Amino acid sequence: QVQLVESGGGLVPPGGSLRLSCAAFGSGFTIYVWGWYRQAPGKQRELVSRITNDGTTVYADSVKGRFTISRDNTKNTVYLQMNNLKPEDTAVYYCYTHLGPTPTNYWGQGTQVTVSS
Repeated sequence: QVQLVESGGGLVPPGGSLRLSCAAFGSGFTIYVWGWYRQAPGKQRELVSRITNDGTTVYADSVKGRFTISRDNTKNTVYLQMNNLKPEDTAVYYCYTHLGPTPTNYWGQGTQVTVSS
């Protein structure tokens, strides 16, 4: 069993920055893909960014140039650096991982990000 623990959310004014972290705890697994998703009130959960084992990244158009995803394989941790935050970035952010050897998906508990003055 693997547990994902997120941290780093909070309240920030427009133009501010936050860094989210998500660590995987457990044993006997290899993480192939990390992802960050978000869900705003009344909206569907959407992909924010994803990073594969070889470092290939994908970003939603709405966050390109502002958000950066990275991973530390030695710590089984993924980060999302969010700069120049906008009110429309307000949402609950969830980390996601796809791992093996038995292909399995896990979700974090979610962390609230609120961008407001």
